[in-house]
Amino acid sequence: MCRLLGYIGSPISLDYLLYKPEHSLIIQSYQPREMNSGVVNADGFGVGWYHPQKETNPFTYKNILPIWNDVNLPSLSRYVESGCVVSSIRSATGGQAVDLSNCQPFEYDRLLCIHNGMIENFKQTLLRPICDRLNDVAYQSIKGSTDSEHFFALIINELQTNPTATLEQALQTSLLTLEELAQSHQVKASANMILSAGHRLIASRFATGTECPSLYWLRDDPTYPEAVIVASEPLFEGNWHRFPEQSILSVGEDLEIKINPIQL
Repeated sequence: MCRLLGYIGSPISLDYLLYKPEHSLIIQSYQPREMNSGVVNADGFGVGWYHPQKETNPFTYKNILPIWNDVNLPSLSRYVESGCVVSSIRSATGGQAVDLSNCQPFEYDRLLCIHNGMIENFKQTLLRPICDRLNDVAYQSIKGSTDSEHFFALIINELQTNPTATLEQALQTSLLTLEELAQSHQVKASANMILSAGHRLIASRFATGTECPSLYWLRDDPTYPEAVIVASEPLFEGNWHRFPEQSILSVGEDLEIKINPIQL
């Protein structure tokens, strides 16, 4: 299992998200509190962000080192400011390569995606069925070998197939596809996701046949006013809310929060 972080709100330097909190991603990389499996998140990390003024594609920084060992990230994180950030620290599923192509966040056009979860025995079970559902654009977007990126490709496929679909609709349809495939092949799967195209944040807490990974949200904390944070574990003491299981949370440009159940 991995640990996730998403932020949307007033522009903030990355170090205030990655380093300053008492239970930051740095701490969670070697001392997580709520992981269902694994002990540490030492198989790489990644950060993605959007320019606060320009409508450009997102920027990413990734490394296969543990986040605590990256000597460049402290300086970079003090320099970069953004109003929309996603970050992930990785605990690789057994058998999955630790290389940059498998580091999150994943990108497609202006879209960033991070995932915490798993598909049981992915290569032997749902790899081929998922690929069979993909159009050429979605299939060719896959650079690595993880279940995470293949699930993201399902979302890309849905956005390609239904151009008027919202991110929430594409995510829900993809989760329903995952549910259908997992049940038909009798495997466990989970998909805590955070998606963004720069102005909004969409997240899910989902599992089928297994326990949902932890996920929380917080809005307008005194230390982070005019902002919403989504995280696998609370970063600090505050008014954190646990996501309902089998739900999708949407954060609008006005930071309005909507939570809807996934219609299974």
